[in-house]
Amino acid sequence: MTEIDDKLYCIGCGARLQTEDKTKPGYVQESTLKKYSEDDSKELLCKRCFRLRNYNEITDVDVSDDDFLKLLDSISEKDALVVNVVDIFDYEGSVIPGLQRFVGDKKILVVGNKVDLLPSSVNQNRLLNWLQQKSKENGIKSTDQILVSAVKGTNIDELMAMIEKYRDGKDVYVVGTTNTGKSTLINRIISSNSDIKNLITTSRFPGTTLDRIDIPLDDGHNLIDTPGIIHSYQLAHFLNAKDLKTVTPKKPLRPVTFQLRDGQTIFVAGLARFDFLDYKTNVTFYVNQGLPIHRTKTINADDFYERHLGDILAPPTEIEDFPKMKQQIFSAHEKSDIVIYGLGWVTIPAGSKVKAYVPAGVHVSIRDAII
Repeated sequence: MTEIDDKLYCIGCGARLQTEDKTKPGYVQESTLKKYSEDDSKELLCKRCFRLRNYNEITDVDVSDDDFLKLLDSISEKDALVVNVVDIFDYEGSVIPGLQRFVGDKKILVVGNKVDLLPSSVNQNRLLNWLQQKSKENGIKSTDQILVSAVKGTNIDELMAMIEKYRDGKDVYVVGTTNTGKSTLINRIISSNSDIKNLITTSRFPGTTLDRIDIPLDDGHNLIDTPGIIHSYQLAHFLNAKDLKTVTPKKPLRPVTFQLRDGQTIFVAGLARFDFLDYKTNVTFYVNQGLPIHRTKTINADDFYERHLGDILAPPTEIEDFPKMKQQIFSAHEKSDIVIYGLGWVTIPAGSKVKAYVPAGVHVSIRDAII
């Protein structure tokens, strides 16, 4: 492995260069570093800045919770609009609780991305109201909210108009967790708006090693992309690349409904288990349609899981270091969703009682039904 001088930084974003992890700030290929060592007159850019400068394409990088808090502290000192991108498919896994506390009295625009993944029967106005209410519950007083699809281009022009309305001639900071589609959204904005010209990258935040990318707006201010914060309790962080692809939906969710008798269990691949403790109930699953769903008797469920994990209960395909399952009981007073962060949810009727199992370290919670 090529040794990197501690004093080598990307001239685009200011991140210290490294060759170990392409998801972290400052990643550069060893071949690029070798060319630089042979001709130090060359500009040395990290891969992220190189892609932006040459192809107008932003790729996401990840930062730790501590680094992200430093980033938010630096934003709190700026006079700017904050655009918070959340994954509407995985809201609980992608919301940043208490964001308002860190950025101060900034206006916050909440953008629910991946609206194309929800069934077409979803009432958009009700969903917007739900998004506003959930933001409030998580300490975010949103100035406004909008639903978009970065992949499909849905409501991108409306989003840009909303940003112009609320930024008051100021800079715009785009923040979010990993896997929300934040970088895809910014790429869509870049490609959709001819007013954004002469893309450049500028220096990092003072006193940190975080990289940022400034995209010039037509009035001398910038749309600023920030790294994605890692929420370690999302399922994505326990899966390999192949399994993550199987879990992540690309098409609208197709609900799967079961009519259950007492003493029945349903597995969502090997990633979640639900024991239904009522005599009779109807339940509906909202997960990627490529995932296998298996029903069995609860009395046989432990043995079924032990024998078939990684086989017909896959993903996970790599089971050696996969976390043990932990359990939690949920009671629904109203029609509710039991949500597994990064996997999806199951809708249960009022009065239901369910024992949910998820890998240790992955969060699961209950909410009022979104659909």
